Amino acid sequence: MRSSISTDDAALVLKVARSIGGQRWLRRLERDDPRPFAIQEAAGLNAILAKVLAGRGEDGHTAADVLNPTLRTLMPDPSVLRAMEDAAGLLADAVEAQATVGLFGDYDVDGAASCALMARWLLTLGVAPIVHIPDRVSEGYGPNITAIDGLAEQGIDLLITLDCGATSHEALAHAQTRGLPVLVLDHHQMRDLGPPVEALVNPNRPDDTSGLGHLCAAGVTFMALVAANRELRNRGYDRNTLPDLLQLLDLVALATVADVVPLTGLNRAFVVKGLQVAQGQTNAGLAALIAASRLSGPLRPYHFGFVLGPRINAGGRIGDAAMGARLLMSTDSDEARALAAELDTLNAQRQAIETEAVESAIAMVERVGDVPPVIMVRDDTWHQGVVGLIAARLKERFHRPALAFTLTPDGTWTGSARSVPGIDIGQAVHGLVEAGHAAKGGGHAMAAGLTLVDSAWSDAQNALVDALNKASDHAAATRTLDVDAVLTASAASLDLTGAIESAAPYGTGFPEPVFAFASHRVTYAGVVGTNHIKVTLSDGQGPGLAAIAFRAAETPLGDALMAARGGGPLHVAGTLSINSWQGRETVQLRIRDVANP
Repeated sequence: MRSSISTDDAALVLKVARSIGGQRWLRRLERDDPRPFAIQEAAGLNAILAKVLAGRGEDGHTAADVLNPTLRTLMPDPSVLRAMEDAAGLLADAVEAQATVGLFGDYDVDGAASCALMARWLLTLGVAPIVHIPDRVSEGYGPNITAIDGLAEQGIDLLITLDCGATSHEALAHAQTRGLPVLVLDHHQMRDLGPPVEALVNPNRPDDTSGLGHLCAAGVTFMALVAANRELRNRGYDRNTLPDLLQLLDLVALATVADVVPLTGLNRAFVVKGLQVAQGQTNAGLAALIAASRLSGPLRPYHFGFVLGPRINAGGRIGDAAMGARLLMSTDSDEARALAAELDTLNAQRQAIETEAVESAIAMVERVGDVPPVIMVRDDTWHQGVVGLIAARLKERFHRPALAFTLTPDGTWTGSARSVPGIDIGQAVHGLVEAGHAAKGGGHAMAAGLTLVDSAWSDAQNALVDALNKASDHAAATRTLDVDAVLTASAASLDLTGAIESAAPYGTGFPEPVFAFASHRVTYAGVVGTNHIKVTLSDGQGPGLAAIAFRAAETPLGDALMAARGGGPLHVAGTLSINSWQGRETVQLRIRDVANP
């Protein structure tokens, strides 16, 4: 496979050296790469799908596992994870003793799903857990001493942290002083071996050699439950009385997609099998949320990531942080419907808050003139629950690392950062903390969080610009769009799109296929919703291809589409999907970029 950045004009698709979006369109595969042909021969696939799989590093031997991923072939023995045997023992002990278990989860989808997984497993075995999800604003991320004291006073015998805890040294050391044994199930990066606890399972701990660092917390939790079921069988429990873990895979799939972890290896099996479980709507909470979201037709990864996930997150952003976990744990259909309706309402409110804040943030950047190498904006009226979304929208629009902050009641500025490929914003934030410019902070390559005091704002901004200036300029100047194949609108059929979707899920580590459409005419273009551009593309054959450019109004992409309406041809690049509406399926192109022929 070629490098993602190439100066060879022979690698250009449709000779696009600089698109309207400022990108070079490059072939994902070299012309003479033999793997597509090998995949065609071995798996009997059509040429386009074979090329898509080859472009993601697959060959004739691995294509079958990608198209039909199974837990049997892709899930290793849970004991490959460090401390898993200790974790299984703690869980089995709690079941045998019918102990009082406290669950402390994160306030996002992964945390809610992990808590629901553990709670459902415990409840099936007669253990009713006490669940605590921290408030984003008043408590922040991870275990805290006040919450641990509250759980201890409720008489818990075991504390389990889910999607958090791996770096919570002070809080979990305090739990030890309260006599609480602690089990940590997490997946976040660690700089040391973690706090002193009875068991810490995290594929990203420095001494873990499992190779499962791509799992989200719900995936780690599922592995722990597999180990715990085995431990209970070894202690004489009848396997027929143990929870059916396969029926909990809908929660694992939801978290895996929503947490944007790599959709490779075991994660593929989690998502494919979890979607099948979710389609049966055996989880009352998910079923209610699907109904509240007005979804119809087959569930796809997109629905987990962009429809259901944001609604679960809405509680943690602007409402009651525990609502998502309660919904996913619920077995009462009336309670589930009420919670789903409230989360749907909160999500609509979150969207309105986000839209207003993003508009003001964009205006701040544009008032400056030239876009700085690192965008930093702040406003004391922004809701803390949407600063991460503001940063993400700024990054998408200006293709620069972006940080957005709001003022907290204690007078500090709390913010979220989002980055572009090639710039490790987490490392930059750690640098600010070590230099004393940030009160606290952390994260990973593409996202981070941090807290600044007002007097350190300029120093932090200057330090980030100094650290990232060259990298940011380079990333902006060398932006590329990898294209899998060139198609025509009339060739983008349901059969072809269905074949492409058969290789789903797509996402981090297994990118969604991008197709280019050469010299097509825009026969219709108009604004839909708040700021999306709906388009019909024509190659002169048939009715044309329905397309949409999300959040493109009043952007160079949107302006180019509107200007091309009824005029000359345009090169268009995007991703294909199948839309289901009232029992009818149609193909839709999501436009990523355009270029003049």
